[in-house]
Amino acid sequence: MSAMEIDSVIGVKRNQTQLSRLQQKVFVRSNRGKATKVVREHYLRNDIPCSSQLCLRCQQTAPPDAKGRIRHAVLAATPSSTKSLGPHYLIPDTNIFFHCMDLMERTDAIFDVVVLQTVLDELRNRSTPLYNRLRQLCLDGDKRFYVFHNEFREETYVIRDAGETINDRNDRAVRVACAWYKKHLQEAVRGSGTKVPEVVMLTNDRGNREKAKAEGVANSSVNDYVSGLSNADELLDMISAAFDEENQVTKKGENIYPEYLSATRLLEGVKSMKYHQGVFNVSPYNYLEGSVPVPAFDRPLKVIGREHINRAIQGDIVVVEMLPESEWYTPVAKIIEDEEVNKNEGADNDDENEGVVSEQERKQLEDEKAKVVRKENKPEPTAKVVGVIKRKWRSYVGHIDPSSVSASKKGRGQQIVFVLPMDKRIPKIRIRTRQATNLQGQRIVVSIDAWERTSRYPEGHFVRALGEIESKGAETEAILLEYNVQYRPFPKAVLDCLPKEGHDWVVPAKEDLRWKDRKDFRDMLVCSIDPPGCQDIDDALHAKLLPNGNYQVGVHIADVTHFVKPDTPMDDEAASRGTTVYLVDKRIDMLPHLLGTDLCSLKPYVERFAFSTIWEVTPEADIVSVEFTKSVIKSKESFSYEQAQLRINDESQQDDLTKGMRILLALSKKLKQKRMDAGALNLASPEVKVQVESETSDPAEVEVKQLFETNSLVEEFMLLANISVADKIYEKFPESAMLRRHGAPPATNFEVLQDMLKTKKNMSLDVSSSKAVADSLDRCTDPNEPYFNTLLRIMATRCMLAAEYFGSGQFAESEFRHYGLATHIYTHFTSPIRRYADVMVHRQLAAAIGYEEPHPSLVDKVKLEDICSNINFRHRNAQFAGRASVEYYVGQALKNKVAEVDAFVMKVFKNGFAVFIAQFGIESLIYVRDLAKPEPETEFVPEEYSLAIERKGKQPYKVSVFDKIKVRVKVVKEENTGKQKVSMELVDY
Repeated sequence: MSAMEIDSVIGVKRNQTQLSRLQQKVFVRSNRGKATKVVREHYLRNDIPCSSQLCLRCQQTAPPDAKGRIRHAVLAATPSSTKSLGPHYLIPDTNIFFHCMDLMERTDAIFDVVVLQTVLDELRNRSTPLYNRLRQLCLDGDKRFYVFHNEFREETYVIRDAGETINDRNDRAVRVACAWYKKHLQEAVRGSGTKVPEVVMLTNDRGNREKAKAEGVANSSVNDYVSGLSNADELLDMISAAFDEENQVTKKGENIYPEYLSATRLLEGVKSMKYHQGVFNVSPYNYLEGSVPVPAFDRPLKVIGREHINRAIQGDIVVVEMLPESEWYTPVAKIIEDEEVNKNEGADNDDENEGVVSEQERKQLEDEKAKVVRKENKPEPTAKVVGVIKRKWRSYVGHIDPSSVSASKKGRGQQIVFVLPMDKRIPKIRIRTRQATNLQGQRIVVSIDAWERTSRYPEGHFVRALGEIESKGAETEAILLEYNVQYRPFPKAVLDCLPKEGHDWVVPAKEDLRWKDRKDFRDMLVCSIDPPGCQDIDDALHAKLLPNGNYQVGVHIADVTHFVKPDTPMDDEAASRGTTVYLVDKRIDMLPHLLGTDLCSLKPYVERFAFSTIWEVTPEADIVSVEFTKSVIKSKESFSYEQAQLRINDESQQDDLTKGMRILLALSKKLKQKRMDAGALNLASPEVKVQVESETSDPAEVEVKQLFETNSLVEEFMLLANISVADKIYEKFPESAMLRRHGAPPATNFEVLQDMLKTKKNMSLDVSSSKAVADSLDRCTDPNEPYFNTLLRIMATRCMLAAEYFGSGQFAESEFRHYGLATHIYTHFTSPIRRYADVMVHRQLAAAIGYEEPHPSLVDKVKLEDICSNINFRHRNAQFAGRASVEYYVGQALKNKVAEVDAFVMKVFKNGFAVFIAQFGIESLIYVRDLAKPEPETEFVPEEYSLAIERKGKQPYKVSVFDKIKVRVKVVKEENTGKQKVSMELVDY
């Protein structure tokens, strides 16, 4: 119904005690002209507390919350002061939180804040992430932020006047709340001699401040307020550039970027297929080249050049328009880096004579177009950004570009500088700061506030400093922030969910109700096999021979859901974190340490609750039956992969536990062969292990991870358990089972790799099915280079799509298939200590076997979709963070060392090439400009994936994809930033 308000009547009816009812009658007219009366009721109270410790009456009359608890007063009796204000409470308007959340979250400033319901609701409508951050801030007892439900307090509820805008009504509600607080507190302390704190409205709305002044309400702009704090220089830098028009970073000038189309035109264009919507991705090798995958094309659309990128940033959801075919572009064949191309560019303002594309960038792109042509001479479909549907801006870690700092501006003088983000796909960010000199050489966090059409670069603000570049603490925190890892300590509300017995908790006696429907497997010969030093042991196994000649095999998984219940702070926290993150020197847990490494962990020699999957299998590893049950186990031993392998190989070991492990190994080999025969892929990823000193966590050495047969043993039975559980929960929850899928990659993803193989090795890669890919990879071997096949598998892995969690109601059953594992259905059940997906699966399996009633969240398709979206994001970022940590520590391990090692060429450009060093598990670029001065001439032959580099007095040095070359690796410090970076030199050049 399209409705129009035609009449409105408001009345108030009072209840006997503390409630009054506001009734609003609204008449709406449908499209057909029929009028309908709608009655809305709004209940008002007079017992909603002010939550000031000065007010005893509110503390005595405060109503309990939904759980029957009376919350203690939050606001301090003697709140903090500034240089210009005595003790005071702050009441900010919505824009303060919208633009200055980083400032509000500072732990050393901004205390005793009243968050009005009006403000909270408005913020929720404008930004869910900021709303969630504010809700979290209100839980921080040290900050003393209190949510006051002014919309339900009779004295502070404001009825919108005729002709008054919603914004003006909300501004008036803030002023009314400020005036009520002041009056209410004066009445609370009357006769006591206690001085009432000032109640200050915080807003940058000049009109609202003038009205507040006229009404006798104390007020301040955020700039004036922060200027009165002790660390004003740092805090003023945190005010959003988009918030204060008087101090905007860039001068308003001529528009240099195209204007975005209106939302209506964008939606209509996408619907009619005139435009296309997708996620904008920036090339890791060329900051002037982006791509947007869209459903209408079998390969991503290219977006080339700053003007066509049109202020899109990595991860933004954009709308693009196809360019005429005459303007289509060929694939990149040159490394182009913003830091190098626009070196020494001033940050104060855009050159008035410079367009959106700098002269240096224009030369780079023209050179590219002139000299790079594919052998088919078929440019790829190219588009331009015409609008942004959703910004995916976040906090970015980087450092100040020293060349943008003015040596003449010192002290508190504000200046405009560039921040160079760690992620090279993110453009330089302009910020204004009073700390430029002090922040040089520091890792800092910044946020983007706006990107106007008049500015070549986005504008942002300083958030905080992490520490010196290359210091272990700063770089580790930088990694966590870059990949959005939630690493704050667990809040008290979460820790309160833990068993009160702490580490003294034990499995209760068998008569206890907690044994209900649990099987007693304590006598089974169960053991765990994990990486060395593993503390969060999720899984354990057993196997034994049955009288009929078959085997009983069990996979026993930590029963995390016994401790982590739905609708608790602990469950909310685990769902938010999504996964445990493993760095070289630390682990960021999904669950508190007590659970992850003790009460849930299937440690040896102690009884633990478990969730067991028990199969009967034939000697040929065929499944006869499967049973799922809650259980109690007592692991007999905990092995590392190497220890288990040695135990199995030691013929003198003939005990039943070892025999069981040998059964598991024999069966695992047959299970793996069945998977391979079905088309499962045996891919590879570069994995190294950094050994660190136990006391200092300094890197000692880097070694390639050694794999044993026992690695595969554990993997096969975990896969089998996950598949078996997936079948069971899908049977019970056909519309909401938590599953994991891996889509078949488009054939176009493999085209470049196929052409490389054909051109350089005369080999073919059949990608018609996963089985065809697996067989082709097995055939692609080079007798002269054993590592070639591993290198090829690494490169093939990068052509694949990412696996993802999903709810079974989101896709047709035919799309459940896991391409890489060649199985019809799959889920994650075996690691609930470190993955929230497994927690959900445990709850669904428990309901499926009748152990407990299904919680409403298990059948809520919308909530499940949200959970899947979050854990997919968290899972990917956890992997990236882990790799970044390894890369950083490899660099630290190579400090003050020079190593000559083998490297393999993976990609060739006109001005350099990318190499992979298996010994260190790292990739790096070798630039032609670094080989000699002046930069040598090159001859790039793209159709042969080769580059010839001129040498004085010698034949040109020729390098091609797949070549093995000798490189000299060392760590050097960049002069202008102080950053340590891995540098490579060609030994034979």
